[in-house]
Amino acid sequence: MRDESKPLVSILIPAYNAAEWIDESLRSIIAQTWENKEIIVVDDGSSDQTYAIARRYESDTVRVVTQKNQGASASRNNAFSLSRGEYIQWLDADDLLAVDKIEKQMAAVASNPSKRILYSAPFGRFRHRYYRAEFVPTALWTDLSPVEWLLRKMGQNVYMQSATWLVSRELTEAAGPWDTSLLGDDDGEYFCRVILASEEVKFVPDAKVYYRAPWIGTLSYIGRSDRKLEAHWRSMSLHIRYLLSLEDSERVRAASLIYLQTSLIYFYPERMDIVEQMNSSAKDLGGQLDPPQLSWKYSWLEKTGGWRAAKRLQIFLPQIRWWFEKTWDKTLFRVRSRSFPTEL
Repeated sequence: MRDESKPLVSILIPAYNAAEWIDESLRSIIAQTWENKEIIVVDDGSSDQTYAIARRYESDTVRVVTQKNQGASASRNNAFSLSRGEYIQWLDADDLLAVDKIEKQMAAVASNPSKRILYSAPFGRFRHRYYRAEFVPTALWTDLSPVEWLLRKMGQNVYMQSATWLVSRELTEAAGPWDTSLLGDDDGEYFCRVILASEEVKFVPDAKVYYRAPWIGTLSYIGRSDRKLEAHWRSMSLHIRYLLSLEDSERVRAASLIYLQTSLIYFYPERMDIVEQMNSSAKDLGGQLDPPQLSWKYSWLEKTGGWRAAKRLQIFLPQIRWWFEKTWDKTLFRVRSRSFPTEL
């Protein structure tokens, strides 16, 4: 029986070809100790059994809908339009929440009446064995003002995974919809807008999220797709604009320059047009960018095979290692036959 005297929390899940994971993810949120919740799954035109599996869980609490394939951001916008909750919990279909994640953050809400306070939480990376997730603190794992949060994110190359946030409906509406034109870093850009609309970011250390890391390294994840590269650069430009709108100072410009320099390797040398735009942005910020540097492990190839070949190897070899590690991890998980327990 739900205690409707407490705020309703909407847990919103975009799902696309997530048949391997959606069952475990749904069980982790149905088991949430915060009882007054609604769960909305939007299947984004999956070609596997995602929709059928999710529908097994339909109830007064769980609603499952499907749509023509439009992308994760469109699915999230659709899910929000169907929701009624005072607070929003975003969750990707392959990630997991500790069963008391929402309850821990709602306890923090109870002592902070402002709807403009944003709540974050720790996340641990895993592949298949969630019980071996590694929770590695970063400079964002603390209470911060919006400007300080963005400064640390961009200046120290750190981030928060999207499921860590608990967002009031007021903040969600103030931020506006997810940008459906962004094929990459759409979550980074979206939560920048949420942070811009917030008064403060409060970190709740016991509210754990289990993040099924999709790839090893940003360089591999972004890849060489023109559309992804263009979307990533657009998101970066918006990050800088958002931070400058909060504070135009020497420290903000310095953090923005670091952000540009750190990301330059994603675009070089394949997209020199974007590199030129980045150099122009750096000049506007009062600085300049140095040519990107390959990891020392691959710099030897630059002398014999050239920069492009060395960069391809720097992308390719970690992918091979990641695949073997993921396969081994999956084997061990199946041998142990442990699904996500309700007591975790």
